[in-house]
Amino acid sequence: MAEDEVFPVDENDDDVVVTIQMEDGGEVTCEILTIFDVRGRDYIALLPQQEDGRDADDGTVYLYRYQEDESGTPSLENIINDEEYEAVEERFDELLDEAAFDEMD
Repeated sequence: MAEDEVFPVDENDDDVVVTIQMEDGGEVTCEILTIFDVRGRDYIALLPQQEDGRDADDGTVYLYRYQEDESGTPSLENIINDEEYEAVEERFDELLDEAAFDEMD
């Protein structure tokens, strides 16, 4: 994903989806799973979808830095530092565990 590139949001869908431009020029439509904080910075978890709109079956989730400018326009930025990525991945896994625990109640 190109740094600071704005992505369109399809708000007519029950699940909020975005289309992101990949570095190879392709596009991927993703469902926004969550936006969360790690060490004072926002991150977003995106679940890629197949062409028919179903979630990808391989368990892939894209994690990006997330920010909005003064007017509220969102942008994504790649996480290039391994230590930062591991912290973000760990927090996302914790969120998944918390959600699974809440579903059991």
